Amino acid sequence: MHKILYIILFFLISLNLNAEMIRPDPSISAKDVISIQLKALQINNSPFENAGIEQTWEFAHPNNRKFTGPLNNFIRMIKNPSYSMMIDHLEHNIIPVEEQETSSYYFVELTDVNGKKYGFEWTVEKVTENGEFKDCWMTVGVSRPMPLSQAS
Repeated sequence: MHKILYIILFFLISLNLNAEMIRPDPSISAKDVISIQLKALQINNSPFENAGIEQTWEFAHPNNRKFTGPLNNFIRMIKNPSYSMMIDHLEHNIIPVEEQETSSYYFVELTDVNGKKYGFEWTVEKVTENGEFKDCWMTVGVSRPMPLSQAS
């Protein structure tokens, strides 16, 4: 009897955790996609471990997913020193550079947990292929971090 209760409880918790994820939708703007990703990374381990990275993965363009590999590879990539400053960062600013009908470019200023500032070139594209992501804005690329300054 207890085993069945644990299975039901596990199932309900899993449903709740998955319900927390924002899924790509054509109504979400290009800039909002980046905002969703950055806000999730800002609180990476809430409501569960690596939830922020998983939320970021939700908005990885299908072509980008082919390059980065499955979610576990993506988690390792974000935790790598090249991108780890995004995890639990203090603040960010999304600056439009060029917004077009099917692709948009932004510059993101980010302050890490140690007060160091970095810049990223962030590119999103609208998925044009038929399928579950048709007409959704999704991330196709994020540059390596560019050190900007040390916060005082």
